[in-house]
Amino acid sequence: MRKIGTIRSATLAAALMLAGVGFTLPAQAEETASPWPADAEAYIISPADGATVKSPVTVLFGLKGMGVAPAGVEKPKTGHHHLLIDVDAPTGEALNDPLPADDHHIHFGGGQTQTTVDLKPGKHTLQLIMGDASHVPHAKPLVSKKITITVE
Repeated sequence: MRKIGTIRSATLAAALMLAGVGFTLPAQAEETASPWPADAEAYIISPADGATVKSPVTVLFGLKGMGVAPAGVEKPKTGHHHLLIDVDAPTGEALNDPLPADDHHIHFGGGQTQTTVDLKPGKHTLQLIMGDASHVPHAKPLVSKKITITVE
């Protein structure tokens, strides 16, 4: 997969303001920056936390209180899943950037809600984080509970 670069509207607005150019954030940028609905929840349906499984592992994603939209589709209160494997969810300034695309950060920009991953034997952590149309977590990131599984 390739990384998708992005310039956040707020960053562009700040740069234009410093240059003395007037700029108003578009309505979509304001909606993207708004928090998820209060009842929104991302969660892993399967495997269960603490499960012992065999590789390849099928992971089913759950989402409540909002919709799934593919990468590149800007629609209020939607996003797409990213699976974090054996890594912590980003925090702080890292939330302003697109999520990396590597073996620990798997993108589902097509709007997929499940995957099968090859994992080496041992303990592994799995967690979901939602991203916007540009793979950037929202202002208030929506992350699932981190689960731990053991691969035989």
